[in-house]
Amino acid sequence: MAFDLNAYMEAEMTAHANAFAATRKAIALPFADLLAACVQSVRKGGKIIFLGNGGSAADAQHLATELTVRYIKDRAPIAAIALTTDTSSLTAIGNDFGFDDLFSRQVEALAGKDDVVIAISTSGNSENIIRALKAAKEKGAVAAGFSGRDGGRMKGLAEPLVNVPAPETARIQEMHILIGHMLCGALEQELDLL
Repeated sequence: MAFDLNAYMEAEMTAHANAFAATRKAIALPFADLLAACVQSVRKGGKIIFLGNGGSAADAQHLATELTVRYIKDRAPIAAIALTTDTSSLTAIGNDFGFDDLFSRQVEALAGKDDVVIAISTSGNSENIIRALKAAKEKGAVAAGFSGRDGGRMKGLAEPLVNVPAPETARIQEMHILIGHMLCGALEQELDLL
């Protein structure tokens, strides 16, 4: 049987559209709560800390960069970091403590009560994500997240939790970057930084 590129593209676009429609219905309230927490954090001199594994690690880096540099308009930088970029920390923590503590150790060192920690996970079940959220709560930071499917173990732990109710990892990742871009754009609008 020959590969039908047009049918494949149509199926992918339809799956994306379905995930978009489901996400649009599901995220309004938690997204508003996350935006409010981030605005409050920045206004108090706090920072936004992103973390995630694999593709979500790339999203963490991407979104932190959009905030520290710019998303749409030239403006003052917004304090944001990704805990996925320091290879010395990542390898030392992995070697000395184990992969499960990869992010929690950094959260313990870097997060404060005026910060928002945003954990990104398509499954919501990664142990290093769960430990990071618990560490954020212990530090008094907002422990927030982007997740997928049914929210996994992040449900009830990340508050707010912006959850993409889609079954496929790729579709969840597509929605996560859309949500992340919306967060960056909304922060630029709300903060109106020069």
